[in-house]
Amino acid sequence: MALLKVKFNQKKRVKLAQGLWLMNWFSVFAGILVFSMGLFLKIELRKRSEVMDNSESHFVPNSLILMGILSCAFNGFAGKICYDSLDPAKFAKWKPLLKPYLALCCVFNMLIFLVALICFLMRGSLDSTLAQGLKNGMKFYRDTDTPGRCFMKKTIDMLQIEFKCCGNNGYKDWFEIQWISNRYLDFSSKEVKDRIKSNVDGRYLVDGVPFSCCNPSSPRPCIQYQVTNNSAHYSYDYQTEELNLWRRGCREALLNYYSGLMSSMGAVILLVWLFEMSVMVGLRLLHTSLESIANPEDPECESEGWVLENSLKDTFKSALENLKKLGKFNQVEAGAEGAEGEEGGKTPAITTVS
Repeated sequence: MALLKVKFNQKKRVKLAQGLWLMNWFSVFAGILVFSMGLFLKIELRKRSEVMDNSESHFVPNSLILMGILSCAFNGFAGKICYDSLDPAKFAKWKPLLKPYLALCCVFNMLIFLVALICFLMRGSLDSTLAQGLKNGMKFYRDTDTPGRCFMKKTIDMLQIEFKCCGNNGYKDWFEIQWISNRYLDFSSKEVKDRIKSNVDGRYLVDGVPFSCCNPSSPRPCIQYQVTNNSAHYSYDYQTEELNLWRRGCREALLNYYSGLMSSMGAVILLVWLFEMSVMVGLRLLHTSLESIANPEDPECESEGWVLENSLKDTFKSALENLKKLGKFNQVEAGAEGAEGEEGGKTPAITTVS
């Protein structure tokens, strides 16, 4: 029994073709939207590429851009088919291409669905990328005189100000690295010498943070140096007092931002996928309803359209049997080639009569 079997007359076929033509052009605009989302996400990721460890995060925007281009191409072509289906003479040239085209549509819709899932599942990979990238970026914060790294201080400062964050996981991350350039240290000072000597790696470490970590909403002047020294500030206890620094780490801030973008885009892609599936089903009904016309010379006669010629279970069984037959055929061919090779390798026996 055919799946989603529907009876059509000429009027219904015309309405279906016109509706599909309109839906395909809506799908073209949806493809442009998907392409635009991918382009926007790629630009947003490139803005912070200095604090990202690798380029894996660009897989999602690249996939969206590709899906957008393919969507425009596939649906534009389908729109042309639906328009020509109103004229039997024009539709005849598309008949041989429809089955391969519908098979490609199935593959395309599977890819769209996978891209939508990846948008939701990319958070873990993005988390590790940001964690390592921010850690490396903070190490280069002081290298304002080093070619290729002189921009890192500005990048980190703008990032912390824009996203209202501090450090990788929190403000204490700045205590573990030397973020003040040697150019601005007085090495004749006893305090500087003592701090450098007290560290195994010979770094100048302080319990301070860059100015960009300061929260301007705090009524108290920003305490960015000697953050953990209560005696250095009047009426101050860093363990109990709400510090006037951003409490959230930049990894969490960026992760929430990009995850939110990707989740929103994933939801849009799922809607596009549902729309593409409905268009594909409609195109299949149009295709089968036109092919099943009993008398092609009488376009007004009734016909039947379906999505699958047999039930879903029978179609699945048939596909499995075809795969098995294909496998056996390949084995037989391989066996035959092996036998020919063995026969070719044998030498005929020659007997002599004396």
